[in-house]
Amino acid sequence: MTAVTDNVLTGGADKCVAAAEAYKPGGVVRMEWRKLWSVGSTWCILLAFAGTLLAYAVLAGSGGPTQPDGLYDPTDNVMQGLALGQLTLGVLGVLVLSSEFGSGSIRSTFAAVPRRGRVLAAKAAVVAVVTLVAGEVLAFAAALTFGLAAPAGVPHPPLGQSGSLRAVVLSGAYPCLFALIALGLTAVIRHTAGAVSTVVGGMSVLPMLLGSMGQHNAFLRFLPENIMFNSFASVRPLHGGLSGWAGLGVLCVYAAVALAVGGWALLSRDA
Repeated sequence: MTAVTDNVLTGGADKCVAAAEAYKPGGVVRMEWRKLWSVGSTWCILLAFAGTLLAYAVLAGSGGPTQPDGLYDPTDNVMQGLALGQLTLGVLGVLVLSSEFGSGSIRSTFAAVPRRGRVLAAKAAVVAVVTLVAGEVLAFAAALTFGLAAPAGVPHPPLGQSGSLRAVVLSGAYPCLFALIALGLTAVIRHTAGAVSTVVGGMSVLPMLLGSMGQHNAFLRFLPENIMFNSFASVRPLHGGLSGWAGLGVLCVYAAVALAVGGWALLSRDA
């Protein structure tokens, strides 16, 4: 009887230790990492992102001018493909959270980790790592693919030059910041369709609408997509636009604010 009791107590203690380890920040991150890769949509989204960016690089390279003028910027040309690819990783940032609200499994997540801010932080960390690695790897891959697809005489992105290297590195970071903003907005909206519509509308459609209204030109340079086009991707940022590093700071602030508001929403509302 004593041996049985000892085994029960030992087993209970082991479960408590395991639960305590899972509740720590590292354990929560590991839990979110496993959840991310356990669904097929993650792989589909990353493949769509890669295919979109590389296909655009092939088209941009094969159609490049063999006698370019002095304003032609091959780095900016190929990085424009991120305008399409960014939406796929934005959807990933949405689905990481909205899928759990839709299925109701978010209640189990919050039961296992009652500190909801820790759950959002873990999701943000996982999304940031995956999207940053994917963005940087594919930004450089796109630059190289552009060079391979370009006919003789078409300038290649000069990755050995600091301006071009900076443009590729910052462009590769953009999908990560885009996905984090999407994650923060999803914590507020909670519904997949609503969050995707808000992300696409606010990040892509709004700049086009405001672009047709001249009085908003001063505001346009602070919009995320314009920062991508005019500050990140360009070796020589456009006149009146933000510098690359200033644009990075602005987008980091946007992501931090979105996640902070999302964290507040998770804490103040029922699951």
